[in-house]
This record gives sequence, C-alpha cells and structure tokens, in this order.
Amino acid sequence: MVSAPGTKADSESLFAHYRPLEGVYDEMWTAAGELRPHWRQLGAALEELGPAEIQRRWDQARRMIHENGVTYNVHGESHGMDRPWELDPLPLVISAADGALLSSGLTQRARLLNHLLADLYGPQESLKAGLIPPEMLYSHPGFLRPCHGLAQPGRTFLHMCASSLVRSSQGAWCVMADAAQASAGAGYAIENRLVISRMLSEAFHECQVQRLAPFFAALRDTLQSLAARDEPTTVLLSPGPGSPTYFEDAYLARYLGYTLAEGGDLTVRLNRVYLKTLGGLIRVDVILRRIADQGCDPLELVSKTGEGVAGLLQAARDGNVVIANMPGSGLVEGPALLSLLPRLCRHFLGEELQIASLPTWWCGDRASLDYVLEHLDEMVIKSAFTTRGNKRFGWSLSRRDRAELVERIKAAPREYVGQSAVVPSTAPVWAEGGLQPGKVLLRMFAVASGDSYQIMPGALGRISLSTAGQGTAAESLKRSKEVWLLSEGPVQPVSLLPPAGQPVMLRRSGNELPSRVADHLFWLGRHVERAEGAVRLLRSILARLTGELQLESRPELPVLLQALDTFAQLPESFTAAMDSPGGEAIERELLSLIFSENRADSLRKTLATIVQMASVVRDRISIDAWRILARVSHDSLPVFPLGVIQLSEVQLMLNHLIVSLSAFSGLGMESTTRGPAWRFLDMGRRIERALHTVCLLRNTLLTTQPDEGPVIEAVLEVCDSLMTYRSRYLTHLQAPPVVDLLVVDETNPRSVAFQLVALSGHADQLPYGTLTTLLSTEQRAIMSALSAVRLAEIDRLCMIDDQQRRSELEQFFSDLEGQLWTFAEALNHDFFFHAGRQRQMSQSGGWGA
Repeated sequence: MVSAPGTKADSESLFAHYRPLEGVYDEMWTAAGELRPHWRQLGAALEELGPAEIQRRWDQARRMIHENGVTYNVHGESHGMDRPWELDPLPLVISAADGALLSSGLTQRARLLNHLLADLYGPQESLKAGLIPPEMLYSHPGFLRPCHGLAQPGRTFLHMCASSLVRSSQGAWCVMADAAQASAGAGYAIENRLVISRMLSEAFHECQVQRLAPFFAALRDTLQSLAARDEPTTVLLSPGPGSPTYFEDAYLARYLGYTLAEGGDLTVRLNRVYLKTLGGLIRVDVILRRIADQGCDPLELVSKTGEGVAGLLQAARDGNVVIANMPGSGLVEGPALLSLLPRLCRHFLGEELQIASLPTWWCGDRASLDYVLEHLDEMVIKSAFTTRGNKRFGWSLSRRDRAELVERIKAAPREYVGQSAVVPSTAPVWAEGGLQPGKVLLRMFAVASGDSYQIMPGALGRISLSTAGQGTAAESLKRSKEVWLLSEGPVQPVSLLPPAGQPVMLRRSGNELPSRVADHLFWLGRHVERAEGAVRLLRSILARLTGELQLESRPELPVLLQALDTFAQLPESFTAAMDSPGGEAIERELLSLIFSENRADSLRKTLATIVQMASVVRDRISIDAWRILARVSHDSLPVFPLGVIQLSEVQLMLNHLIVSLSAFSGLGMESTTRGPAWRFLDMGRRIERALHTVCLLRNTLLTTQPDEGPVIEAVLEVCDSLMTYRSRYLTHLQAPPVVDLLVVDETNPRSVAFQLVALSGHADQLPYGTLTTLLSTEQRAIMSALSAVRLAEIDRLCMIDDQQRRSELEQFFSDLEGQLWTFAEALNHDFFFHAGRQRQMSQSGGWGA
C-alpha cells in the first residue's frame, strides 16, 4: 500500500509532497491519510514509473496533442483557435461503485429532462399543476414558441445531453448545470482517452478501465433508428470554424462516419432537407446538431449568426427530418429550473431525485428572493436563464457594488438566481514535476437508448489549481483531465466497426462531397503550392545574397527581386531597398517578408492560412497530412527577434519547409483516393503551379539582359528543373530551351503543359449535372490553353523585337494566364458559388490573394 504523504512515504516517493487541501474531499487520499482502494493500482504504477519517466512520457504525449492539432477556442479570445488543448497527464480514477451511482442518477436525470421538454412543448401539465411558475417559463428566452407541438419520434426530445458535476466536501455528488442544446466535450473525452491510455498503457489495462466506444455505438444506433429509411443520410451540423469546439465537431464526424456540414451546405426544398454536393442534392434524414437553438432556423427563430437552415423547423414538423436534439432543448439548461427538479421528478417519474442539484433559489419567487438578499454574502448570483452570464460572488463585493447588485435584483428579480458556494473535491495534478491538488469538475454524458438512457462510462474532467476556498470549480478551469471509471471485472474490447462476417455493400467514392468542402480543398491546394513557390523563390534570392560574389556581380538578383515584388505585392519600402547600395536593407525586408506576424503578405501568414484552411476540412484529410501541415506552421519558422538570425539559418529553414510541403503533396498523390476531394485539392495545386510558372517567366524572360545565363539558371533553380536542363543541354543557357522545358514539355512535372494535362483530365471528370454533349467552360478553357501550348512555335515566341523584348512570348503568356483564370472562375461559379461563400479571385497570383 502506498503510504500517506508526509508520513510513512519515502522522501523520494512520488506522493511524498502531496498535501490535500484542508477541509476538502480529496479523490485520491482518505481522511486517514491513505490511498483510496480504487487508486492503489494506479498509485503503484505511478510510483514504479517515477517522476522522471512520467515527465518523459508526458513530453511525448504533449507532442502527440500538438501533432493532432487538438484546439479549443475560448469565447471572447480573438486568437482562441490557436490555443492548444490543455490536458493533465494523471487520470482521475472513479470507483465502480461511484460509477454505478452516477450512471443511475444521471439516467434518471436525463429521463426527467426529456419528460419536462415533452411536457413544456406539449400539454404543459406541469404548468397547469402549478409546478412551474408561468412567469419562469414565459420569461425564459430558451422557450421557443415555434417549437411548441413539434413532434419527435418516440417522444424523445433529448437524444444526447450532459451534466456538470462536482463532489462536495461531504463526499456527495452534486449537479451544477445541464447541457441540452449541443453537449460539447464527448469528442475531447475520446482524445483524452487516446493520449493517456497510450502514455500509461500498462496501468490502463491493469486498472480495468471501462471503454468509451459502447456509448458512441449507442449514439449511432439511436440516430440510425430515428430515420424512416433503411439507409439514411445523417449529417453533423456545425457552426463552422469559428466555433469554440470546431475541432471536436470534425473529430466526431470522422469518428462516427457522418458528413460534417455547415448551414450553407444544407437547403430545404418542398419541406425536405438536402445536402448540397457536387453531384446534386442528397436527401438528409437525421441532423446531429452542434449549433445553438436560436441559430437553427433563421426563418422562424431570431438568429444573429446565420448558422442555421431556413425552413428547417417546418421540415421537422412535417416529419421529413429528425433533429437531435430538438430545437428548444436549451429551455432546461437555465439555473432557474434547478430549484424545481426535485418536485418535478416526483411528478413525472414518481421518484426522488437521486443526485441533487446545486442549491439554487430563483429570485422570481418572493420567499427565495428574501432568502437570497438575506444571505447575499454567501451566494453566487447568476443569470436565471443562461449558463454563460456573468457571475457575482457576494463575499467579494464592495459595499457599493453590493448595493448596486441588490438594486438590480430587486428591479428584475425573475432574471436572477442565487446559488450556494460549493468547494469541489480535489485530485492530483501534475505540476512542476510533482503532484499538487487541483479542484475537479466532471462533465458526464447521456445518450438515448430505447426508452431510457445510456451513460458514458467515463467523463471529461476539468481542473483548476486555484486554492480559493469558495466558488465553484468552473472558475479558472485551465486543463482537462482524463477520467477512468473502473469496472468490477475484466473489460472486453469494443469497436464501432461492424461485426465480423456481416456483409458489406461494395461501393466507390461518388460525388457526395459538399460544395463548401470542395471550395476549401481547392484553395488549400492553391495555398500549399503558393507557399512552395514562394519558398523556392526566396531560397534562390537568399543563396545569392549569401554567396561569394558581390551583389554587383549578380545580374540575376534584381530580376529575381522584381519577380518577388510582383508575387508578393511588396510595399514601397522594399522597392526603395532594391535601389539602395549594399544588401542590408534588402535583408531586412526579406526577413520581414518571411517572419513577420503583422504583414498580411508574409510567408508566416501564408503558412498560418494553410493550417487554418486545413482545419476547416479536417474530416477530409488524413491524420498524417494534418500532422505535416501542423509541423509546417508551428515548427518551420520559429519566432525570434529578426536581428539575431543569419541568412544562412533562414536558408536551412526554407530547405526544411520545402521538404515538408513536398511531403504533403506526395502524400496526396500516393495515399489519397482519386475521388472528388482529391480532384479539387489537386486542381488547386495545378492551377497555382501553372500561374506561378507563367508569372515567373513573364518577369524574367520578356526583357532581355546583356548576359541572360545567370537569370536563366536562377529561373530553372526556382522551378526545380536545373538538373534536367543540364542533362539535356549541358551549360548552354538560352531562352528557347527554357521555354520548352518549363512550358511545353509534358514530361516535366514542373511545366505548364504538365499542369494543363492534369487539369484537362480533372475537367473531364467534373460532375456538371447535365446530359448535354457540349463542352463546359472549364473544358473549353483548358482545351484552348493546352492546344496553344502544344502548337507553340518556341523559336518564334522567343524572338527579340526592336525594343529588346520578347513581345510575342509576352502575348502568349498573357493569353495562357487568361485561360487559366477563366478555368478558375468557371469552377467558382459552377461548383463553389452556390455554397454561399464568395471569394475575391485576385488576378495577381500574390501570396495574400
């Protein structure tokens, strides 16, 4: 048995310096100073590992979190999407007995909340019986009148819900709040389980931890049973990338096998909901929504976000779609109802409430108002109808603030509740290489299963290292915590995959890709290729700035800088630097262009855009592809003062960056099924590479130089074709062979012709949705460009006129570029525009376009 901290434990023991807080229930230690029985297995395993090994494993686990791109966007933070998911390496262990108690109590609670919703949006018997004050219901902004009478299959209004719990100093569980609109957190619980079970794999199996998969299998079975068709289409409706939990939306969609959709992806036709895809409209049967009640249907509800689908409620009324959870479910989330749940439980279920709620007094009741004002110094004052309102802690108020709060409560008493302060239990938290007590809050989840509910055998834990004696665990929650709910016996492995031997219908990837996703994939491909082209050009310039020759002996350098100015649309300060003596000013501008976090055209911003766009289509790209892009953004360009870095160091960074970007492209070519997702991603890459090559040649070859050799060599270097050129022509550097290799040669993967051949193949496979034999605009544009390239007379195009320019080549490039933009704009019009998202199609091809 592991000894109590500070008594029998060895001074080197992991638990030697752990000190539970005075008067607080500790999840790991008993009042007698010993490990609780259900912690002993894990405690022994942690002791055996020791602090150094735990830290080493935790460092690896944090890298895994970083590579998986687990993020959480905190409300009100402008840069919240960049915040990594904070996780504690030590799991919270809950005994099988506590697990059974929580499962029974939360099942009862979910049944009660479902009964309550069915009543309030139906016969309203609780209102007629005086169990709920009318002013509480009709003042509640979560009571949506358009949802009254909205039929639900099996009278199930809550298909999935969550409850936030703490354990009081007396050891009793207490529910602080319920979530019924979009129960966020279940996906993060899966990610926590994956990370910690790998970090502590031996202990995980020895402790007989219950698996989470049965819960999600029950969720999928429930959603399947809601549909009227045998093979229904289910979508997960997300608010989009701006959502605090967008990572989780994408994660769950991939995990459950559903299409991740946003409001713009869906449309209602003849009171039926359809998913807008490249191949046309696909009927939607079930919507697992992750958007707030008010955002579901802008036609009938007051929506400020534009996240929903116009006509959705009418489609649900007609029974043509099932929404899980039903819009209006947020009615049961407000703190005001907590005070009424005991009597409502007796009325609807004929039972006593098994797990008490946090003691709550609704100020709309006169007696409760008097009690709250009399005990204000002991109360937490909250909004009566929302869990996101500001909280005021009575014991921390000044005399003036207290008087103002009392006046506000008296002026609108129904808008406030008072709640008792609770001191949550504590559990060990890993901090500074050792253990410290942290306050714990649990979020547990329930899913409808038949006529009852199934509770997730685990939870999402949140912890705080605050040692304040009062207040709830919701304040300053900084990390999440994995929760191990133990089993009485051996745990059998469970999978969401179909049972072995079950027949599976063979199929190929079709055109079910949502138009919005195709749009994002197309632009992801463009930005990845744009970044690679920029890096290759910058690398070539830096190589000449750091070479042996003086800048005056580099005739190609001004030409490359001019090309860079065209691509990046650089400020006037850079143009001035190009004409100044010496290279210091140019170096400063180049470093700013690469590393600046404040310039919209910087390379760092371009890489950040790539990761942002990839995060929008996370459910469509592989884990390996995501890890490559995450590494590109976070590791390739470290943040440090520009004055301390050498250009040679920057060259090394750019070399690594090219390898990473090439790895992403290679993974797409070798590991991605040739379906519509790959097709639009690849079209973005091909268009951008063709435009980049044409733009580079226009800026370097049209005006002749006294000695074109260095310029031509630099162009071949940027286009990664120098080795091929030398193998064919040795050291004879001339314009016609360069134009042939980089424009006309269909065997060169870097040539314009190679990109046009690929685009032609893609254009022929696009789902135009028509039986006409006429060529599409996309096909005509690419056919015209490819024909011009194949019929090009290179020697004539490269002839020099009286003004020492290649004017025919200039016109050729102009026409070619125009056809490429016609193709891109036709794609936007035919496949992206109806997705409800418009982009400015910049003709510059610049990095920030």
